[in-house]
Amino acid sequence: MVTKSSSAGRPAKRKNPLGIFGTMSHLALVIWAILIIGPILWTFLASFKTNTEIFGDPLALPASFGWDAWGRAWEKAHIGQYMLNTVFVVACSTAATMLLGSMAAYVLARYTFPGNRLIYFLFVSGMTFPVFLALVPLFFVVKNLGLLDTHLGVILVYTAYSLPFTVFFLSAFFKTLPTSVAEAAMMDGCSHTRTFFQIMVPMAKPGLISITIFNILGQWNQYLLPIVLLSGNVENKWLITQGVANISTSAGYEADWPGMFAALSIAIIPVMFIYIIFQRQIQSGLTSGAVK
Repeated sequence: MVTKSSSAGRPAKRKNPLGIFGTMSHLALVIWAILIIGPILWTFLASFKTNTEIFGDPLALPASFGWDAWGRAWEKAHIGQYMLNTVFVVACSTAATMLLGSMAAYVLARYTFPGNRLIYFLFVSGMTFPVFLALVPLFFVVKNLGLLDTHLGVILVYTAYSLPFTVFFLSAFFKTLPTSVAEAAMMDGCSHTRTFFQIMVPMAKPGLISITIFNILGQWNQYLLPIVLLSGNVENKWLITQGVANISTSAGYEADWPGMFAALSIAIIPVMFIYIIFQRQIQSGLTSGAVK
């Protein structure tokens, strides 16, 4: 007669499918999400408070949800004008960056010629150069070109500032694309230009979308370059980061803190929605470029 083991009736222990490292990574992501979402949510809620509520009990909810501070930020602080200026500058500079950067990255990735690696490393070296070290010579270069206090000067500087990372990212992405398609297009009579724009660019769409979003985010939040290139004499040409900073500095001890937080919320919301809408394309572009 076979006796049953005493442990036969016990339920089997369920193993953690994530493991200890998986659990710790998920916990770290939760903490990171709280650290990111918390300040953004507090900034949004503070825009509905008064100065007394902000400094009296900063963690309490607003007594009422009114849009007075948002109206002051949009009209009196001219955040609406600054946002339109920023949209125009960022749209032009991003378009120029993606056009020039994608063409340069494609040539460096798919064609072999003397000096190829030298040019590539010159682009990459631009990523290691802190921008604040070039502010003084940059100021005089733009001034000598007659582009100081103009949006065109800011667009050109933004484009040059964003090209190194764009070329670095896209050159690695273009190397992962199959060469057989381009060779077939060339055999069918396509020129190099037509092959690039009609064949390779659609194939590189995930990578192009990813780097476009990164450039938009970086240029939208830029503060150091605008205050150097756009002085106080052309306040109507300021960008949104200058307008937000001006709210906190122009009034001294009587600063309109709810208005400033409303301006910050106005500046945050567009880029946040852009990232939310295109987050899948960003992830797809990053993973596609990482696997050959």
